[in-house]
Parts: sequence; structure tokens; C-alpha cells
Amino acid sequence: MLKRLEPFARCKRGMAAVEFALVAPVMIAMFFGTVELSEALACRSRVDRMSATAADLVAQSTSVSTADMTNIFGASNAVLYPFSSAQAQIVVSSLVDDGHGGAKVAWSNAQHATPRTVGSAVTVPTGLIVSGSGGSVIFAEISYNYTSPTTDVLPGTITMTSSFYSRPRRSTTVTHT
Repeated sequence: MLKRLEPFARCKRGMAAVEFALVAPVMIAMFFGTVELSEALACRSRVDRMSATAADLVAQSTSVSTADMTNIFGASNAVLYPFSSAQAQIVVSSLVDDGHGGAKVAWSNAQHATPRTVGSAVTVPTGLIVSGSGGSVIFAEISYNYTSPTTDVLPGTITMTSSFYSRPRRSTTVTHT
């Protein structure tokens, strides 16, 4: 009986198919995981660019209106493409020197979020606003809830946040009309 099974034990013709059947699921899972991780990293990069764009566009002006802010939010949302901007929360604020080494909110505008309260204190990095200078900075904050298209490797929602400071270029402060 054992002599009849011996030719089957020596046969190697199906070995590659068996090895492929064992390795293929792992390779496919690694491929899709890499694709999903790449998408998440691309989104994170766009969220960072979005905050820089919003702050930079405001900092180029001496004064902004509500209509200007709508256009700035639109331009910032365009940076996020192809990801949906419906989940992007944008807050742009003008922070002015409070005379004590900190800053207070002069004005704030938001899209899909609550703007900062005018006059509220904000902690800024040391040296960003020189105390007693009367200077200001534009502060853009972005929060984005990223959801993977397949949710197989990255389940649930990942909240990505970014903030960016930009000094006004044409005046000491940017006013809001």
C-alpha cells in the first residue's frame, strides 16, 4: 500500500500552486493596505496645505470682507480635492498683540465650524508676536475627518488637524469688514 503512495510523495508539479495559494492572500492584503495608507497620507498632506493656503491668502490682504472669506474658503477647499470638503472645518482668525506677550482674537470666520470669540485670549508660540508691537498674525485651523474608502485596513474615522500662522504682508493687521 505504501509503495502505491510513494509516487505521489515525490511529485512536485503542484507545489508552486500550493505556495501561491498560501502567499497570495498576504500579498493582496499588503497591497490594499499600502494603497489605503497612501491615500491617508495624501489627505494629510492636503490638510496641511489647506491651512497654509487659507492663512496665506488672508495675509496678502489689508482688509477682508465676508465675501472675500467665502472665496478664501472655496480656494482652500479646492486644495483638498479629490477628497470631500464637506467634512473640512476651517477657522481663520486674526490674532493681535495683547501687550502681555500673548494674543487676542480681533476677528474670526469659520466654515463648517464655530469661529473663535472676539477678544478671547490665544496662546501663540514665543516670538511670533513681539509684545507691545501692535502686530498681528493670521491663524488658520483645519480639522478634517478622513474615512478610508474601503475601511478594510483603516477602519473608522481618522481626525486630521493642522494649524498655520502667517504674518500680514501689506499692513500691521488685517481688518475684517
